[in-house]
Amino acid sequence: MFKRVLIANRGEIALRIIRACRELGIESVCVYSTADRDAPYLKDADEAICIGPGPAKESYLNISRIISAAEIANADAIHPGYGFLSERADFSEVCRDCKIEFIGPSPEAMGKLGDKVEAKRYAKAAKVPVFPGSEGAIEDPEEAVEVANEIGYPVIIKAAAGGGGRGMRICRNEATLRTNISKAQQEALAAFGNGAVFIEKFLEHARHVEVQVLGDKHGNAIHLWERDCSMQRRHQKIIEEAPGPGIDRKKIEKICESAARLVKSANYAGAATVEFLMDEKQNFYMLEVNTRVQVEHPVTEMITGVDIVQMSIRVAAGEPIPYKQKDIQIRGHAIECRINAEDPDRDFMPSAGVIDRYRAPGGLGVRIDSHVLAGYRVPPNYDSMIGKLICWADTREQAIERTSRALHEFEVGPIKTTIPLHARLMQNTDFRRGGVDIHYLERLLKG
Repeated sequence: MFKRVLIANRGEIALRIIRACRELGIESVCVYSTADRDAPYLKDADEAICIGPGPAKESYLNISRIISAAEIANADAIHPGYGFLSERADFSEVCRDCKIEFIGPSPEAMGKLGDKVEAKRYAKAAKVPVFPGSEGAIEDPEEAVEVANEIGYPVIIKAAAGGGGRGMRICRNEATLRTNISKAQQEALAAFGNGAVFIEKFLEHARHVEVQVLGDKHGNAIHLWERDCSMQRRHQKIIEEAPGPGIDRKKIEKICESAARLVKSANYAGAATVEFLMDEKQNFYMLEVNTRVQVEHPVTEMITGVDIVQMSIRVAAGEPIPYKQKDIQIRGHAIECRINAEDPDRDFMPSAGVIDRYRAPGGLGVRIDSHVLAGYRVPPNYDSMIGKLICWADTREQAIERTSRALHEFEVGPIKTTIPLHARLMQNTDFRRGGVDIHYLERLLKG
């Protein structure tokens, strides 16, 4: 097992990893930017090292500074968390070259599954259902039109590297397709350093269902069942829950087994999420593979009892997964609300500033993953998420009521947050019956 782990991240995921390390008897080293110098979680780490100014490209995205911090701190492993460098194969390779263990997949495994085009090829070989679309990256509009005419409109253009909606365009006819190919390529290049895009069939009323998978260095891979992440805005998840409501369990078993098979075929070690879109007939199509721990991993932890962050550390250290597939049973239902420092009434405008009032909810089945306290200043430099509320209960109906109660107790101010929006959504009839698709929230907000 590792002696010292450097955490190449910030915020709630940095605190989550610090806690996991402490329970495993591992010392933690947290890097931080000048914008995060007063972050309270830094006191929980065994050591904290400043790696640069506020802009991420000069700190959390600066590989040389992070490696230098790891060498100065004598860390034998680096945990990237999510975002920033977590899905960068070159960072994983630099860690290996510097004899520092990357807590995540090898560069080779990341290359196989982290690139959407490559992942699609591996998925087909592993008999995982995929969308009709281009076999590889699209180079020019004529090629795009040919593919679209074959699979039928509407189609969607996607960036081969990265996600979050960047480099993504929905096209309902040839004219918009021709116009948007170059725009998507330019946006993908600017966002990910890779301008490759591809085309797939677009589903109008799809649900987003993903499967949590764990692989180890001994050729084992298991799934931890599914999560439903259909409540989204601009391809950013708002609410996640597990298990997915109203989905045929026989179909879920097959799709979860296929996800584990895909990860195993790539010799993948670590936590991964295989994302699918599900149509109205509950047919599944693979969307992408996230080669890291997900923001929404706590809902899976709550229903399975498996500590995903600790498992990612254990398998990176060479331990085999201590579970067989039959050991992973679902117990109850869990819902996660992402608490963002944004104003939903002003088109989700970011709301940075000092938090003067902070009251966290509690009680049976209530979990708060957050790095903020009263007096904390939310910096304007990074993602607006300041925490996650995760509630568990025996049934989905009880989990909704518990989440609603916890949101009523949750107080963060004077900055604006998404807490009031979540409170409204818990009372939404369509959400309560489990009938929302990935475009539902945008339609709801437009009125």
